[in-house]
Parts: sequence; C-alpha cells; structure tokens
Amino acid sequence: MYDLGKQFYIDQKEGLANPDTVIQGKHYRITIMGKHILRFEYNKDGKFEDRPSAFALHRFFKRPQEISIKEDATYLEIHSPYYTLTYKKDAPFTGTFFKHTANLGVNCTDTNRTWYLNHPEARNFKAPGFSFDSNGKIDMVKGLYSVDGFVSFDDTKNKIFTDTGELINREITEGTIDTYLMIYGFDFDGALKDYFDLTGHPAFLPRYALGNWWGRNVSYNDNSLKELMDSFKNNNIPLSVMLLNSDWHKRVYNNKYYRSGFSWNPEYYKNPKAMIDYIHKQGVRVGLDIDPREGIMPYEDNFGKATGYIPADKNGVIPFNVYDARFLDIYLKLMIHPLDDQGADFFFIDIRDKKDQQDLWALDHYQFTDITRNFDRRPMVLTRNPLLTPHRYPVLYSGKSVVGWKALKDVMNANANAANMGVSWCAHDIGGYYKGIEDNELYTRFVQLGVFSSILKFGSEKGKYYKREPWKWGIKTFTIAKNYLELRHKLIPYLYNEAYKYYKDGVPVMRPVFYYAPEMYDDVNYRYEYFLGSELFISPIITQKDFVMNRAIHKFYIPAGTWYDFFTGNKYLGNKEYISFYKDEDYPVFARSGAIIPLGYNDNINDTTAPKNMEIHIFPGKSNTYNLYEDDGVSDLYKKGFYLLTSIDYNYLPNNYTVIVRALEGKSGIVPKYRNYKFKFRNTKMAQEVICYFNNTKINFKSYTEGADFIIEVNEVPTIGQLTINCKGKDIEIEAERLINDEIEEILSDLPIDTELKEKVDELIFSDKPMNRKRISLYKMQATGLDHKFVKLFLKLLDYLKTASKAWKNWIL
Repeated sequence: MYDLGKQFYIDQKEGLANPDTVIQGKHYRITIMGKHILRFEYNKDGKFEDRPSAFALHRFFKRPQEISIKEDATYLEIHSPYYTLTYKKDAPFTGTFFKHTANLGVNCTDTNRTWYLNHPEARNFKAPGFSFDSNGKIDMVKGLYSVDGFVSFDDTKNKIFTDTGELINREITEGTIDTYLMIYGFDFDGALKDYFDLTGHPAFLPRYALGNWWGRNVSYNDNSLKELMDSFKNNNIPLSVMLLNSDWHKRVYNNKYYRSGFSWNPEYYKNPKAMIDYIHKQGVRVGLDIDPREGIMPYEDNFGKATGYIPADKNGVIPFNVYDARFLDIYLKLMIHPLDDQGADFFFIDIRDKKDQQDLWALDHYQFTDITRNFDRRPMVLTRNPLLTPHRYPVLYSGKSVVGWKALKDVMNANANAANMGVSWCAHDIGGYYKGIEDNELYTRFVQLGVFSSILKFGSEKGKYYKREPWKWGIKTFTIAKNYLELRHKLIPYLYNEAYKYYKDGVPVMRPVFYYAPEMYDDVNYRYEYFLGSELFISPIITQKDFVMNRAIHKFYIPAGTWYDFFTGNKYLGNKEYISFYKDEDYPVFARSGAIIPLGYNDNINDTTAPKNMEIHIFPGKSNTYNLYEDDGVSDLYKKGFYLLTSIDYNYLPNNYTVIVRALEGKSGIVPKYRNYKFKFRNTKMAQEVICYFNNTKINFKSYTEGADFIIEVNEVPTIGQLTINCKGKDIEIEAERLINDEIEEILSDLPIDTELKEKVDELIFSDKPMNRKRISLYKMQATGLDHKFVKLFLKLLDYLKTASKAWKNWIL
C-alpha cells in the first residue's frame, strides 16, 4: 500500500459492526444500525464486506433497547417502534412483497408502507443532481426524504477504503447485494442523525464562507483585481471570498488552450503571494478554480520534478488518475501544496462533465481531506454535486444557470430540496450565470434570496454587460443590494451558530416547509418556503411584480405558532395562508415568537471573525434561550476545546422581561475581551424601568425607541461573566397585527392618480357595499378619469380583500 500521509488514514475497525446488532446466516447478514437504518447483505458464498466504503464510514452502532428479535429455523422477525421486518432466512432478497409472501419485507409503522428490494420508491421527495450545466436546470435524483417513510441505498459497487486511504474496487460475485435501508416514518430528523453517524458527519465550514463571495469568469490581473477590491471598499460593500476562475493559471500548450493548470500565469500576476497577501489584509479569502482531468501539463512550474516520479505519455503530459496513489501524491505535493504555501485558502474543483461524477467525488475527498494535515486551515472545497455523501465535502456549486426568472425558481427548488441529500451548503450564481436579460428586479430578488440562503455567491460569464457589481446598477437597485449585503455579513454570528449545530447535531441549516407539512410539496405557492436555522422562516419571492401597483403579489403560508415579519415587526398567526404585497426593497422573512437572533459586525466590514459589536434582536411573546457558539472560525482547534459557548436567555412576561448573557463553557480569548451590545426588543414600547448589571454590579446603559422597537445599548462589557438586563412597564408589547387594509391603502397612496379620485376609490373599496356593486362602481369611475389599468388593479385588490376576509373568518371559527 502507498502511504499518502496520515491525514488520509482510515481506521478499518470503523467498518466493523457491533456484534450485538448482527443477524447472520449462511448467505445473508442483516445489521441493525441505530433506530432507523438496516443493512442487508446477501452473498451466495457467505462473504461479506467489513471495510469502510466510500458511502459507509462508521458501522458500529449501539443496539437500540426497543428492538426485539424473533426467529425460528425458517423465519426472522425484527420489531421496532419504527418498523417490522420479516425475512425467510437464507432465501434471496428479491421478489415483490405482498402479505409476507416475498422473502424480505420491512413495514414502516407510521405510514403502513412496506419496503422490499427494488421498491420503486416513487413517493420520494427528490434532491438536486449534478448541476445546471448540462441542460439549463438541475436534474433531480432520489433524496433521503419520502412520504413512504423510507429510502434505500445500494452500496454494492461503491469503492472501498484501504487503511492508507486508497480507494479500490471490491470483489463482487454475481448476485451480491449490499443495501442500506433508512426507515423513519415521521421521525426524519432522528433518521438524519443516524445517516450522518453512518456516512460521516457534515463538514464544519470556515466562518468566512458565510459572507459574500465574488467569482466572475473574468481574466483579472494584479491591477484589475486591486481595482475590484477597492470598488467594494469604496462602496462600503462587504466581501469575504474572492474566487479566481481558470485564467489565473497557465493554460497554453502547443498553441492550444487547456483547463488544467496549477502554475500562476505571469502575464496576469507578477507576484502571486504578494497579491494574495494584499487580499488577505482586506479580510478576504482566496479560492482558485482547478480542473485536473487533462493531466499535468509541461507548462507547470514543477513538471520536471513530477516526471521524475511518473513519466509523461506520448503527448508529453502526465495523465490524470485520481485512483493511482503515486499520481495523487505528486499532484498534491507538487501542484496543490505550493499554492497552499502561497496563501490559497480553498479550491473550486471545476469538473463540469456529469460522466466524470465518480472521479469528482474521489477528488473532492482527497483534496478536502488533504487540508486536514494542517490545523491552521479548516477544510473546504467548492464542487458540483458528486451525489455520493456530498455533505462531507462542501460547498456544492449548482453550475451555469441561464439569467432569468426560471433560474431563480430553479435555484430555489435546489435550495428547498438540498436537505433531502443531507446538504446545507449550496452556492448559486446571484443573478444567473449567462445569457438572458439583465433586469433590476430579478437582480434584487436574487440578492435577497442569497442573503437568506446558506451561501451567497456572485458569478457570471465574461462580458462587460453582465452586471453583477452592485454599483453598476441605478441608485435604487444599488441601495437595496448594498443594504442586504451588509445585512448578510451581520447575520454571520447567527448563521455560524446554525452551521455548528448542523455539524454537531445533524440539523440542516435550511429545512423545507414540507418536512413539517408534506402537503405543501405539491403546492407551487408554498413548496419553496424553508426554515433558516432555528429562528427564521423564509418565503422567497420568485415571480415578477405587478407593474401597475409596483409590488410583488405574494401568497405565503405561515407555519404553526406566532411569527413576526423580521423587517416590519408585523404579527402573523400561524398555520394560515396569506396574501401580501412587497415592494422591491421588501422581502418575506419571519422570526418566530420569542426568537433571539444575534447579529454582529467589526470595524473592518470584511472581517468575519467573532465580532466586537453585537446587535441582538429579540421578538416578544415567549421565553427562549439561544446558545451562541464561537471559535476562531478557520482552524480545527475547536476540537481541542478552543471555543466559547455563550447563553442568551430571554425570560418573557408581558410587563416584565429579562435578558441574561453569560459564558457557559469553553475558553477565554476566543472572542473579543469586551463587547458593545445593542439589544433590540422588537414590537416593544419604552420600558418604565430598566436595570443593567454585570455580575453583581450596576452598569450604565443607553435606552431609546426606534420605530416600534425598544433599544438598550451597553458598551465595553466583558465577554466572560454575566450581563443581566431587566425591563418593566405596563402594556409594553406592541401587537402590530398585520392588516391587508393598511397595505392596500399604501398601494393606493403610491399610485399616480388624482388625489380626490383616490379618496373616492378608498371610500368605495372599504365600504360595506356588496362586492358586485363595488365592481360596477369601479367600472363607472372610468368616466370620471380613472384609467382602465387601475380599474383592473382595484378589481384584483377586491378579490384579495375578499380572500383575506374569508381566511380570517375561517381561522376565527
């Protein structure tokens, strides 16, 4: 075996199952893996696989206490709260299951659906496939979530890991079966944790990955790249990642352009390390685009050294072979590590051909794992979806989308379904990648969606008329984009905390609404809605606005509970459908009752490290505790205890509420020694009495109202210790019920109609007259100067009023 390095070692014991969970016969082996996973192996020679596979890394599970096993000489039964398994021992697994006449069947308790080998699993909620590149939309593949309550995985042909980390083919005889069944009924969250225990936990992203990415396919050089960085700075737009596409490296051999390359192009970059150092000093990280499939070319700086280990072929090129340990060794040490040493933070493995999917997965694995040799860098790659355990090697790139509203919908479809493959980290090109028509509204909606998605990445094809830079748009679009991009960086403390929970507990950062209301999957109005972390709910706008009213007419569903519009504070009662009207600058983001949302920022707007300044939004109606996790954001030292966990505890009573911020566990020195706090109590009046303590000492504070919010500021507070704020007052909470009448009045106010005519329209619309009389009166107003297009608009608004009124009455009943 070839020793690639300790970072690649795979402990072969990890592949062994707990003997207490194994039931084995002459030709079969069934293994119970936690509460929700079963492994089925069949081999006519009785030979079974115990080495870790590319899919299954950790097979040792404790036997669940609630499992019971009954068997005799002929039949085996396994009973669990989640399923009942019936098997005719040593018989082949094949056959259609009906009334236990087939050899193997597993009945799901919650859904009463039965799985058998080769089950069509037609009720599966799909997951995104390879990328947009092939046909303009993401192909959907089988996901983890199904209304059947189960999903299966065939591991028979996946490669096996040796102890040194090489990937090899397993020997398979005809008829060999190695299949995993994840069966969960209604407990998908629990099943997902078992799935991650089996396949490997999601990667913990570096903190900078949660900021704003830039990655246009432009041939930047030392000067133009500096000018771009200065433009971001001069326009006060934060940036966290600079992604350089393929022209950064040498590409020409024998008068032909190649995509493969690992040596800087001296025509563009005279001193690459100095350039990277400059970018790093701005607080921005650097990613490099690579595609090694064409091999190692003669123009590489270290080509001579490489041919000392592997000779070039007849074309003068060292062929690419990710499964050849010698090639992998020189590839990493002579091509990749020099770029690491110059300061490259991560790589975009830009393999675009779906037929190379297996090679892509292997390269993702080796490049991602290779980074772990160094504690100074937390591993990350950008890659198209390799399909096999993609949660282990983030971030997934959706590929080249065609500019347009369809692309926005496709992106949202990919986002909503990413959790169906256990994935949270998906990058899409804001605004679309190429072709299409550049449009203010489309760009704005893309930016807003990106801000409230897991990853926000700008990208487009070459060409001066692709407007991805916010400052290339008019003042209105620029201002909206700038405000939202600033908000994105402020959201990093919240997003990073949710990223930690995803890594540690297996809770996806983005969870579609149909996980909790499966009927929403088939409803085009609501299927793209999703939870962003534990506190926020997003209902994305993916259609164009009504240009007469200059607003997007948006239907949305609010889940159970009480929710508040994150921007306006409007209150929404849950488990209801709504219609609302959104200006370009508005977006449907909702915070649950009692939500605690930590925002933060540093003096350098690009700085994504643990912030000096914290702005904590707290919504009324319910007590809550939010534990904020922080570390250095870039290394693996958190595994050695170098982190800080801070509790933000909100004890709510309508006329008396308290916030306590205190460090729970970890080490000092991880976050700034002192912090400036701004507590924003949403929908709250000025409290009559406020007391602030640090530990047992009273401290000074500043309090004031801002719109419908009550704000308390305390500065230079030690981060180790306890900060307590108590507020008292009568009828403090502002109800802020959302009223559609107010929205219609605002629409009417903005319309270019004679003011006296507006008064008549208002009086008519909100009168007690029957609906048909209102309609007739509106038509008659054309004779008094009301344009026909406005008549059509007001008729629409009458329908919305009627719908809203009916929905309200139904809810009251």
